[in-house]
Amino acid sequence: MYDFSKVTIWFDELLRQTLGLGDFLTVLIECVLVGLLIIVAYALLAIVLIFMERKVCAYFQCRLGPMRVGPWGVFQVFADVLKMLIKEIFVVDKADKLLYYLAPLLVIIASVGTFSFLPWNKGAEILDFNVGIFLVTAVSSIGVLGIFLAGWSSNNKYSVVSAMRGAVQMISYEMSLGLCLITAVVMTGTMKISGIVEYQQSSWLIFKQIPALIDFVVFLIAGNAEANRGPFDLAEAESELTAGYHTEYSGMGFGFYYLAEYLNLFVVSGIATTVFLGGWMPLHICGLDAFNQVMDFIPGIVWFLGKTFVVVFLLMWIKWTYPRLRVDQILALEWKYLMPLALLNLVLMTLCVAFKFHF
Repeated sequence: MYDFSKVTIWFDELLRQTLGLGDFLTVLIECVLVGLLIIVAYALLAIVLIFMERKVCAYFQCRLGPMRVGPWGVFQVFADVLKMLIKEIFVVDKADKLLYYLAPLLVIIASVGTFSFLPWNKGAEILDFNVGIFLVTAVSSIGVLGIFLAGWSSNNKYSVVSAMRGAVQMISYEMSLGLCLITAVVMTGTMKISGIVEYQQSSWLIFKQIPALIDFVVFLIAGNAEANRGPFDLAEAESELTAGYHTEYSGMGFGFYYLAEYLNLFVVSGIATTVFLGGWMPLHICGLDAFNQVMDFIPGIVWFLGKTFVVVFLLMWIKWTYPRLRVDQILALEWKYLMPLALLNLVLMTLCVAFKFHF
């Protein structure tokens, strides 16, 4: 498999030795280029996901979706972005202006920060710390503040109710998400994201132990709720709360929330792929060496994106199949079923690791 670290080492040597730049300028240039790469990838994936959502939704509802702007409607998203950029940005009377402007920034910072931890290929990990799983959960939790502050600062009763719903839901389901990730850490023996991927070199995590498969299902349900996706989109219930916590936002203030929603879907799917589906690791079947060698020819980034978009499609399928849940149903699902199941699964995984039981 191709190792992208060869490219990064070559570029670092080019700046340091060939061009004769010092340590400060070299690190500064590399950080700027990595930041630009993250922003470009973030924007491109948002465009793809928005278009994919509209088309998947249309096919589930037996219609075509946007078709007017460009062939097959491919430029509709670009037209929407242009419209959003030129819209007037207004502030509600008696709104807390500092918190009003800070809230969407917190949401987008949490989304981009979590996005930066995804490992795209061997040697292409942007942020890869020895406590990577812990940092992922810590950075992603910042988004709750952005949602709550948006509703609180807007001076709108519907936004306040929506923010309270969203905060309670996200804080609750973070418990199950954290337990699922801890279970994976117990099995792999490391919190480093690249280490978790390398542990799955011979077989993906869901194929190694039954608790890992249960963990994967719980993670998808909790991740869907954490991203405020249907049927857990009660914070944005249009029939009750107009647009929810971002009712009073216009222009790119609303655009940040819109962007973060779709990228959070990709981030949840990417983390599920990384932890449970081998990340950029190809599919290997024990005993089929010829098949495994053919799979190794496929680049790791293709494996990662392919598996991630399969999970994205699965979550979209769930959204456009099931009706929206009530508040009591959402909380009952978490506290009565998912969290006890995740705790029990953690105990089972610990026993499996302690007695060295795996496939």
